[in-house]
Amino acid sequence: MTSRFFLVYLLSSTLISPTTGADILSPDQSLTDDGQTLISTGGTFELGFFGSDKRYVGIWYSKVSVRTVVWVANRRQPITGTSGSLSIKTNGTLVITDENATVVWYSSSRALANPVAQLLDNGNFVVRESGSNSNDPNSFAWQSFDFPTDTLLPGMKLGWNLTSGLNRNLTAWTSDSDPAPSEYTMAVDVRGYPEIFLCSRSTRTWRTGPWNGLGFSGIPEMKTYDKLSFDFVVNRDEVFYSFYVHDASFITRLIVNQSGITQRLVWIEQSKIWNAFWFAPKDQCDKVSQCGPNGVCDPNESPICDCLNGFRPKNPSNWALRDASDGCRRKTELDCRNGTDGFVMVSGVKLPDTSSSVANMSLSLSLEQCKTMCLTNCSCTAYAAANISASGTGSGCIMWTTELTDLRVYTNGGQDLYLRLAAADLGSESNPSHQRHIVVIVVVLAVMITLLASTAFCIRRRKKRRSTGMSANISFSERYINEGREGKDIDLPLFDLGTIIDATNNFSVDSKLGEGGFGPVYKGNLGEEQEIAVKRLSKTSVQGLDEFKNEVMLIAKLQHRNLVRLLGCCIQDEERMLIYEYMPNRSLDAILFGYGYMSPEYAMDGIFSVKSDVFSFGVLVLEIVSGKRNRGVYHSAPQLNLLGYAWSLWKEGRASELVDESMGYSFPMAEALRCLKVGLLCVQDRPEHRPTMSSAVLMLGSDGALLPQPRQPGFVSTKGPLESDSSASKQDSVSVNDISITMVEGR
Repeated sequence: MTSRFFLVYLLSSTLISPTTGADILSPDQSLTDDGQTLISTGGTFELGFFGSDKRYVGIWYSKVSVRTVVWVANRRQPITGTSGSLSIKTNGTLVITDENATVVWYSSSRALANPVAQLLDNGNFVVRESGSNSNDPNSFAWQSFDFPTDTLLPGMKLGWNLTSGLNRNLTAWTSDSDPAPSEYTMAVDVRGYPEIFLCSRSTRTWRTGPWNGLGFSGIPEMKTYDKLSFDFVVNRDEVFYSFYVHDASFITRLIVNQSGITQRLVWIEQSKIWNAFWFAPKDQCDKVSQCGPNGVCDPNESPICDCLNGFRPKNPSNWALRDASDGCRRKTELDCRNGTDGFVMVSGVKLPDTSSSVANMSLSLSLEQCKTMCLTNCSCTAYAAANISASGTGSGCIMWTTELTDLRVYTNGGQDLYLRLAAADLGSESNPSHQRHIVVIVVVLAVMITLLASTAFCIRRRKKRRSTGMSANISFSERYINEGREGKDIDLPLFDLGTIIDATNNFSVDSKLGEGGFGPVYKGNLGEEQEIAVKRLSKTSVQGLDEFKNEVMLIAKLQHRNLVRLLGCCIQDEERMLIYEYMPNRSLDAILFGYGYMSPEYAMDGIFSVKSDVFSFGVLVLEIVSGKRNRGVYHSAPQLNLLGYAWSLWKEGRASELVDESMGYSFPMAEALRCLKVGLLCVQDRPEHRPTMSSAVLMLGSDGALLPQPRQPGFVSTKGPLESDSSASKQDSVSVNDISITMVEGR
């Protein structure tokens, strides 16, 4: 602090307190830490001192029953004790002093002749000339909206004033009780075509994608909000994002929380809670450049990373271990000189990072003109429309001249990207040499097909001869279960090991369909027409002979037209295998969410009961409500599966954050929470604690039913490094427009 400023403070006159409930502070007044506050004209916001051991000057909602601070003046310099004071000097400077009259914080603004400070009804604390228009931002010499903490309110700007160099960004609190700045920030990057980034210190963790006239390409659900409108301004003076509410009773704020997650929170007056309306990051693919340069991320696939068309992994060995950080490289280099390059459309994507892109926002520029501009620029690797708010294919042009990073796909929403590829990767026949190559390839293929047909004929004749190797006269129950138990009525054929080896081509890699919790699954052929799926128990599996017997008995007894049929089993030497009918419409786990439906008592001890079905039902309920796989990985808790993640949120009172975000704000939260609670009751670890199916149905259908508190679910322990997504394949809003119901296969 300069000696001149300190002298101004010492020469100031004796101050009096403002009128209780007033919204204006004048130079002859001070706001002391004895319960005095300023209250905006409409009673929406309140300004005063808060905190316990450390005291701060802040602004909070006056009409919200839960104290919610949206701005803090002295977040870096708290006051110890309750003798602090806020005042405005005669030159318009705001000052906070402690009990020793030491200045701990002050504002900087241009000098005013007759200044006043006023708390406006939008939450903005402003300094202006007395008598000026409080609704005119140009009359403000200083305003709190220019210095946000962790919260963006309606009408606030997140971004840059390019004239003054002012950068308005959000910085999370260190903890719930400590508003000091943490490592997590959200800010606008003005390089290339501007985007908003979420960062942990200098590391970028999430981005919005570029603005396309309707919303950010990385937030497809923005267009579903009917209570909000959004604005992203890019001009020579400013670059900023802002939002507005259409109904004053709709209380919402955008924050960055202490976990590094950005949330849109909505106040639910009936429940007296802040409900997470939307949040990011949501999943693995929201992480910046999860799949490296020229890679594309799809959270509904396994593995989640793939290369763009015309590209292949740069480091295949790491890629096979699901480390895609090196990304992908072109199969064929571009040929700009000869003009043979073309484009392929990648639809429904979050557009790549635009930090190094070139953008032309002219509405008169068509998409076809954008294509021409890209083709004539040998450095251009892809292009997209800059604005899709108008009808047709869009207008304006964004061109990328470097590798494409942080690209992901969406089930619903996203934008079209036009990827530049060499002619060879487009299947082009534009030159004679390429046509000659095609002739050679056709001839080679014809020869290969003839050879393969001959080989296949021989192999099938051999398999037909070997198909008699099944021990048809000996059943599984006769050899292994005939111990006076109920299994002796089961007539399940035993297959010879040699037959299975022939059927699966000696368990070749090409025959492998996938791998479950107890071992790999192979496709095979018996005889002329019979296609089978062979589940081979891994030698390292925790499932022993007793568990294997239980699974065989269970599946054999549960034959149903909607269940995969068990054809037999093989127990020979150290091999234990189950032989199922093959399902041609993909692996079941690729259609439904995964293998994680088996109850703990069955998976670990081979014990099956009606409560096992209840457990599976509970997992399904949680998956439907959350829109997430049970065997997925969650940004805020990567060591947990869905059950563990749901339990963690439930214990912390944040269960609403689990609801599928694409449903937006179009559902009763109470019903969603009831479904989640019933799901948690069904997946409790001990069978005796779970409800019966009839009780679960009653719980779901009766709003007045009093539900018990759930206990810890089964399978919530942390996962090892290879379990993050073994299936073939914080906090806000999603709509699931496509629902598929299929069958579950035990692990």
